[in-house]
Amino acid sequence: MGWEDSVADTSSVSPARLPYPWPLLAWCVGLAALVLAPLARPGFLLSYDMVTVPRQELVPDALGLGSALPRSVPLDAVVAVLTQVVPGELVYRAVLVGILAGGAIGAAMLLPRASGTVRAVAASAYVWNAYVAERLVIGHWGLLVGYAVLPWLLRAGLAVRHGDRAALPKALVLVALASVTPTGGVLATGLLVVVVALPGRRQRWPAALAAAGCVVLQLPWLVPGVLTPTPSTSDPRAVEAFAAHPDSPLGLVGSVLTLGGIWNSEAVPDSRSLWTAAIITIAWVGLALGGVTRLRATMGSTATLALAVLAVLGIVLSLSGAFGGPLAWAVERFPGAGLLRDGTKFLAWYSLALAPAAALGAARLAASMSRWSGGLVSATVVASTAALLPLAALPDLAWGVGGRLSPVQYPPSWNDVRDVLQREPAAGALVVLPYQPYRSFDWNDGRTVLDPLPRYVGVETVVPDTLTVGSRRLAGEDPRAAAVAEALDALEPVERLLRLGVGWVAVEHGTPGALSVGVLEDLDPVIIGGDLDLYRVRGDPAPWRAVPPRAPVLVAHLTALAVAAGSAAWLATAKLTRNGQDTLVQSAQPDRARQGE
Repeated sequence: MGWEDSVADTSSVSPARLPYPWPLLAWCVGLAALVLAPLARPGFLLSYDMVTVPRQELVPDALGLGSALPRSVPLDAVVAVLTQVVPGELVYRAVLVGILAGGAIGAAMLLPRASGTVRAVAASAYVWNAYVAERLVIGHWGLLVGYAVLPWLLRAGLAVRHGDRAALPKALVLVALASVTPTGGVLATGLLVVVVALPGRRQRWPAALAAAGCVVLQLPWLVPGVLTPTPSTSDPRAVEAFAAHPDSPLGLVGSVLTLGGIWNSEAVPDSRSLWTAAIITIAWVGLALGGVTRLRATMGSTATLALAVLAVLGIVLSLSGAFGGPLAWAVERFPGAGLLRDGTKFLAWYSLALAPAAALGAARLAASMSRWSGGLVSATVVASTAALLPLAALPDLAWGVGGRLSPVQYPPSWNDVRDVLQREPAAGALVVLPYQPYRSFDWNDGRTVLDPLPRYVGVETVVPDTLTVGSRRLAGEDPRAAAVAEALDALEPVERLLRLGVGWVAVEHGTPGALSVGVLEDLDPVIIGGDLDLYRVRGDPAPWRAVPPRAPVLVAHLTALAVAAGSAAWLATAKLTRNGQDTLVQSAQPDRARQGE
């Protein structure tokens, strides 16, 4: 269908067969390019939790076999495998482009019979908003993979209900992509389970298989989280620290309803504080309210009900931390409940409903204005203007969120330290000073970033997980990290470090934080004099054994991998079979035509 089509098209063409009009594809790719333009320069992105390195190694923590909770499982393992064959500079660029362009295209195709301009509204609404901007700055790129998958997964889930044989493996492949992080897996699993489990006409066995497959795909982080020998609950004060906060003049609820409200004020785009941007955002949400009544007629009752359930759940979870007690009680007592403490992550479900509703609201407004003006106001012009509203409301998402996402180069000394550590990978774990999780380097323009050294050097590293959020100091969850902190302050640190399995100590200069200078006097210098020093702990470090058992964790990974690979193979076979059947049908048509002559 063309870019200049009417606002709505009642064509009987099957949604699965609809072509992607090139202007719509160009719009979606253009949105991604406008955000990621700074990535045209060489280098690596370092912003909060977004840590990109030339090559990442498959260390035990990447599989959930370390002492820390498996928060980055299996994302770190996936990146480690990819960067063995593809440079890290290309991996993260490809992923970010895929997130933004793929998410935009997926949102556009939720309305397959609408015109290109109306679908462009859905694309803009889904990827050009505060949720995407704030999660990019705070470095939650794994979560955004799941966010980009959701529109495609909604279509696949609906097809599972209708008995499409290729839909179930497609849905499981999409869930596998989203499950590179625990929260992404929860978002995808929640969506697919809600869609296939809603009452009405549905295929029961495929629905049951979809739900079971979703659970299996979460095993890589579920199993080590459950089997960790240390308590895996979280500090209840973290709920208040990570609760939604107002990031716009619209207050807490208004900020959340416009897809903002992140707890970290430094991740908020500057334009969110402007009343002009707030008014434009209100107009955009108003379009969505105007389009809600058309969702059922356009997308069907099942999709509409699923979107409504998930949108309400996402809003409730995002606000739950701001209104106190029950969530803090759950986080303190139940392993895994810590996933809910940053509740605004679950606004992804709400955004999935908001995007098509805004597009349908734009279509409704365009048709009304065209009728009112007697055709003087083109419906296409109105819808095209609506597609630009998200950009006007958040102009500083462009150019790497106002320049916050700009590639940098690592200092040469980091390669020297990596080479030494890689030559002796079994010589004990690494500890990096200052002993705190986040850094701020001049060569990274002073931006806050999770210490990149552990991923850069590719050896086992004990990383502190005690966080300071505002004025709150939150207790960590890794007893080994806490024990290392005590050892660094002890009178005889070397013996205690060796008992904790620590064989190396690195010192990063030019970043805030206190150094345990007394510790360095008892260590053997290896590389000294640059912005990164390396010391060897004298003696033989003892292996650290308080980790999840290896066998069940590896079985969990292999099982999930088998489901993902099997689903991909099943999907490919189904596609080939379908294409073969289509070819046979097309080749038979001339014969039938000749028989009728």
